[in-house]
Amino acid sequence: MAANEGDEATVSLVDVLEEDEELENEASAVLAGSDSEKCSYPEGYVKRQALYACSTCTPKGGQPAGVCLACSYKCHEGHDLFELYTKRNFRCDCGNGKFEEMRCKLYSDKDQLNMENKYSHNFFGLYCTCNRPYPDPEDPVEDEMIQCIVCEDWLHGRHLGCPVPECVELQEMVCESCMNNAPFLWTYATHLAVPAATKASPCKAEGEVANEEGDREEGKNTTEEASTSLNDQGEEKVKSNGVPGCKRRHQEMEGGSPSKAPSECRLKELGGTGTERAEFGAVFWPSAWRTKLCSCVSCKQKSYAEAGMSFLLDESDTVLAYENKGKTTEQEQAGTAEGRDPLMSALNTLGRVQQLEIIHGYNDMKTELKDFLQRFAAEGKVVTPEDIRQFFQQQQNRKRRRANAGQYYCS
Repeated sequence: MAANEGDEATVSLVDVLEEDEELENEASAVLAGSDSEKCSYPEGYVKRQALYACSTCTPKGGQPAGVCLACSYKCHEGHDLFELYTKRNFRCDCGNGKFEEMRCKLYSDKDQLNMENKYSHNFFGLYCTCNRPYPDPEDPVEDEMIQCIVCEDWLHGRHLGCPVPECVELQEMVCESCMNNAPFLWTYATHLAVPAATKASPCKAEGEVANEEGDREEGKNTTEEASTSLNDQGEEKVKSNGVPGCKRRHQEMEGGSPSKAPSECRLKELGGTGTERAEFGAVFWPSAWRTKLCSCVSCKQKSYAEAGMSFLLDESDTVLAYENKGKTTEQEQAGTAEGRDPLMSALNTLGRVQQLEIIHGYNDMKTELKDFLQRFAAEGKVVTPEDIRQFFQQQQNRKRRRANAGQYYCS
């Protein structure tokens, strides 16, 4: 941030460019994982995709409905849309029985209802336990929204019932309501989650959790098989140069394979340690925590399936895995697009002398524009549209002077 002569706080050009780049990267990660041209309905219940709700077609008071990325562009252009980020196991509703006379322009042969879709107040533009819109024009408090990975609702940080740790983007959050709907998660929270009621760095907390696991293993007189199984988990600490760090290991970021399931139920073993955690508030989980969940037959049937949370054992279910897929897709498309760049195609049709003239002219303008903008950045001033117009007007005047000067030397 910088201040003008009148002490008015302003944003520098560098701040704007960095913020735009960050927002563009976030949007690309979310949208690039979904198809922007084809309706996702034929794919069935998609594991994870970007979704939207149209308040123009399905207003509050009616039936909730969600549409895929492509339909938001092709079928609902100009409508009032709620961006739902991503949802799991959802099939596009666009044009089905919830939309009265409106039909999907991309894929019209659809069932009247998608019985397996799950809906919430998010589909009417409401979020959190306070049931308010976001952004909320009546809320003077600036507060970030964090998504629960189970119910996928978005909650205000101040309504989570616990402090929000730092580096929160490296973690997954389960809200208190979902924790209570699956009580077995409280047992895991005692041993795997970021410690409750702390504002410490999550990366530090994760290292502390891993160290505690290692300490418990050293002090236990269990069978060699059980000890080896949990020691393997203790080795999954996230470290950088031997110190807990905020960056995940490459394998974790790419969704590495979970370790082999122990011969005994890990949940039962953790529950028998006698260690407890206060069962209130949302719970934040460090990266790769899902790989440490028990995957024995009993847990799959009695814990995850009954709670409707079998997806917790699927690492490809995470938003991180989806975003990585989107980034990979975008990079591949960018690599393909380089061969069809319209500027390069146009340059290839020109002679070598013309090509050199254009390239030199472009480089000169880029250098001059950079120098021009650097003066504003150095002084902490805001670049206005008028400043940009003056810059290009100066460029045009120089071009005319050069052209007029050349007339005296023409025969």
